[in-house]
Amino acid sequence: MDANVRLRDIPSVDELLRSAALVEAVECFGRSAVTEALRKVLATTRDEVRKGGEVPPSDAIVTAAVTALEENDRSTLRPLFNLTGTVLHTNLGRALLAQAAIDAATEAMREAVALEFDLESGKRGERDDHLRALVCELTGAEDATIVNNNAAAVLLVLNSLAAGREAIVSRGELIEIGGAFRMPDIMLRSGVRLVEVGTTNRTHARDYRDAIGPETGLIMKVHTSNYRIEGFTKEVGARELAGIAHERGLPLVNDLGSGTLTDLERFGLAHEPTVSEAIADGADIVTFSGDKLLGGPQAGFIVGRTAFIEKINSNPMKRALRVDKIRLAALEATLRLYRDPDRLGERLPTMRLLSRPKADIGDQAARLASLMERAVKSAFRVSVVDCESQIGSGALPLSAVPSAGLALTPHSGSGRTLAELAAAMRRLPMPVIGRIERGALILDLRCLEDEDGFVANLAHLDPPSEGPPS
Repeated sequence: MDANVRLRDIPSVDELLRSAALVEAVECFGRSAVTEALRKVLATTRDEVRKGGEVPPSDAIVTAAVTALEENDRSTLRPLFNLTGTVLHTNLGRALLAQAAIDAATEAMREAVALEFDLESGKRGERDDHLRALVCELTGAEDATIVNNNAAAVLLVLNSLAAGREAIVSRGELIEIGGAFRMPDIMLRSGVRLVEVGTTNRTHARDYRDAIGPETGLIMKVHTSNYRIEGFTKEVGARELAGIAHERGLPLVNDLGSGTLTDLERFGLAHEPTVSEAIADGADIVTFSGDKLLGGPQAGFIVGRTAFIEKINSNPMKRALRVDKIRLAALEATLRLYRDPDRLGERLPTMRLLSRPKADIGDQAARLASLMERAVKSAFRVSVVDCESQIGSGALPLSAVPSAGLALTPHSGSGRTLAELAAAMRRLPMPVIGRIERGALILDLRCLEDEDGFVANLAHLDPPSEGPPS
């Protein structure tokens, strides 16, 4: 049959819009969006018919349009299963919020709140007031303020206290964090002049003293949270460094990076310097993150002496870096959990995941192994394996947390087959993200709490089809 004749058999937009499926789609997506999706499908259909293809059934055209609408409507910020073994994964959103924080944020989104309004006096208030007393209570600091992340906190502190002057830092502490953001670059943008002292592996007290001059604005200590230098090393501790700064009338700024409000040893982890320890060691200002070990939303905390906090808050940059009501509500709820340290491991997802016993995770892996074998069919061998989880986001980089998981190894040994499986996992309704290691796709189950949801999700897996070797 002539192509022009077949083209006349393609149903019109108006005819297709009367179908039950597209009437329902109009209710969901709107008439203009449905019409546009339908026109695109029909245009593709006409092209195929002109090339000799058959006219598809009307139902197939409608299904293609609805599928396109659903794909286009899906958020790119999709929930997923983090089975990488990194609990605080920067690329996967870092800390999961506690239910109390989610509830508080939701309420703040739904209602007008007293963000910068003093209910007692009826006058304008300060948004930092919602957290100041609580942060000071938990850290022992005199005062506190909050900005949108820790890099912003460092930028604001340096600009407020030493713009146009020198900031002294050990060469061994000039870190680079994720995304190639380097501490020297942040310092440069803040308007301070960086003065490096010591060497990469050894910095002495005399190095700091010799570098202090009339242009020195502050001394800075940076916690090397995302790497360690071992062997022939030397660093000046925070308490000694505070003494050196104060004997010359200079402030000491201690950037803890990840930061924690509680001793991680109570959760079976290695010790990480706490904010209260940094304050007790004499730091005038301490900066740290909200969405890492603290377990809250993204934020940068600045705590320390009132005189310096007041100077920081008077900087016009503070307004550009402030947090909104939603994050303030979530932060307040998260911080309140720290008042009950005995139940922190139950209520705060970060601590709950980090403290999961390896034996429990191993039992979960054993339960899921046979289900995974059926899901991946014959192309892969599934085995229960020991894993080493990481905290992530720069915390305790040398401290592995014993865990367990599943190893999916292709019978063929093909790296291409392995990559195809990883891609198939990412295409699931709720993507599954693992890591490829030693010729296998490793799914570390430390962060898998919704086991039933994971099993239901696997039913949609379309793995590479490659049988075992003969």
